[in-house]
Amino acid sequence: MTLIDTHTHLYLDEFKPQLAATVNRALAAGVQQMLLPAIDSTEHDNLLALMAKYPANCLGMMGLHPCYVKENVAEELAKVEALLAAHPFVAVGEIGLDFYWDKSFTDQQYEAFRRQLQLSKKYNIPVSIHSRNATDEAIAVVADLQDGGLSGVFHCFGGSVEQGQKIMDLGFYLGIGGVVTYKNAALAEVLKTLGTSRIVLETDAPYLSPVPYRGKRNEPAYLVPVVEKLGDIFGCSAETIADITSANAQNVFKIAPHA
Repeated sequence: MTLIDTHTHLYLDEFKPQLAATVNRALAAGVQQMLLPAIDSTEHDNLLALMAKYPANCLGMMGLHPCYVKENVAEELAKVEALLAAHPFVAVGEIGLDFYWDKSFTDQQYEAFRRQLQLSKKYNIPVSIHSRNATDEAIAVVADLQDGGLSGVFHCFGGSVEQGQKIMDLGFYLGIGGVVTYKNAALAEVLKTLGTSRIVLETDAPYLSPVPYRGKRNEPAYLVPVVEKLGDIFGCSAETIADITSANAQNVFKIAPHA
């Protein structure tokens, strides 16, 4: 199988002691490309270093995560814009809205989200959208700005059929990871209705490890049980899911198949 992890934070400190081993396990599992969403400027150097170390396998994004939108949002966005102008990134991300942890900077989150959606249009690259406890609100912002120039993924999708259909109708994809393997996850039934035409794989490593690795640090190699679960859901082989999701990822992120 050839797999693409469209959302993994491999540059974080949790991976540094065993980074090479983690990448090698991913490659051995068939995960040939790993897309790295940014968080904030404290991690920019680590992100760029990982892109440089594994240029064929680790492809970077640049953006300001909504949970890190604070008083210094203007300064952070200026750094995002400068890096987008200086380096080739596959997406603007991870961006969006998060009303789970803190609503103190709601207005600033909306402003940062809109500005970064405009940056994706400027550079003609997709976005990776974080929308925890804010899926309807994020859909509304995208719908308001969608003029045919926006594309991307709603990362860690866990919404309803109606929300998923709205996202797909906007030309976006659904990021599916470890949550789909959880025993009580309603996501499996939602996906059965929505189909495979707009799904991509992700781990969100080091978070959201799939069964049977729950409680352990997630990593790109753990896409394998996600693919196997999706095969069960759709009544096809894991290899078929790998082919579909890799083609979808190549399409939305405009990346060539790995040689």
